Amino acid sequence: MSAVAYQGVPGAFSELAARAFAAPGEALLPCPSFAAMFDAVEQGAARCAAAPIENTLAGSVRECQDLLAMRAVTITGEALVRVSHALIGPPGSTPEGIRRVLSHPVALAQCERWFLAHPLVEPVPVFDTAGAVERVMREGDPAQAALAAERAAGRYGAVVLERALEDEPANLTRFLRVARAGAGPAPDHDGARKTLLVFRTADRPGALHRCLRPFAERGLDLTRIESRPLKDTPFEYLFYMEVADPGPGGALEEAVEELRRECSELRQLGVFAPAGAPV
Repeated sequence: MSAVAYQGVPGAFSELAARAFAAPGEALLPCPSFAAMFDAVEQGAARCAAAPIENTLAGSVRECQDLLAMRAVTITGEALVRVSHALIGPPGSTPEGIRRVLSHPVALAQCERWFLAHPLVEPVPVFDTAGAVERVMREGDPAQAALAAERAAGRYGAVVLERALEDEPANLTRFLRVARAGAGPAPDHDGARKTLLVFRTADRPGALHRCLRPFAERGLDLTRIESRPLKDTPFEYLFYMEVADPGPGGALEEAVEELRRECSELRQLGVFAPAGAPV
């Protein structure tokens, strides 16, 4: 059976991205970790996965970024998910009685102002937002609540105590649709597209400048560039670079070929259309 994998349990924000990538009637496959989600794609248990890559407030999701470079996968699309955190407790709980709030560490950090305004409430990090709601309901302590998507309350029979606790309303997470490398035909990219590359520079002065120059000379927009340390080589780095290509003409392909000659390692992780409106 075809499925779309995501990290977390039903009710998580990642489930929304998985639904955006799923075909009508296609199953969703919750996974306990990002590594398990990538395993499901590589081993054929899932057609694709919804991998969070960055959040407008918290920045990069580094574990997913590293897995993209390590695994035999390709990126075929992206989606934006609007993130709004609700305070969710068991039936009978009240906002005034809450003393512990469970959620993913990123979600807790995104609601810092609320915690500053409630100094008697202890933030408790757990592995997943919707999983926090599940635990709160299982333990049934009226002094314990979760931060999660409002729809997770209905999923687990909990109650919404407060809404929109996030510090900033423009809170979006970008998800990449990750498929097994070589699985199926390449999508049509006649319109605007993005290309995600990962490369390693040669160890010599000016190497990064020479790698970026072909894109600047052709007027190509580098929408994102970030370095990640190489685990087996101290103080050396991989660079992740995302390039926007607004039209045909071959400029991007030419720039990539020049980059290939300047760097010691290069992999194209995917070519995909930009995301539409947030879900």
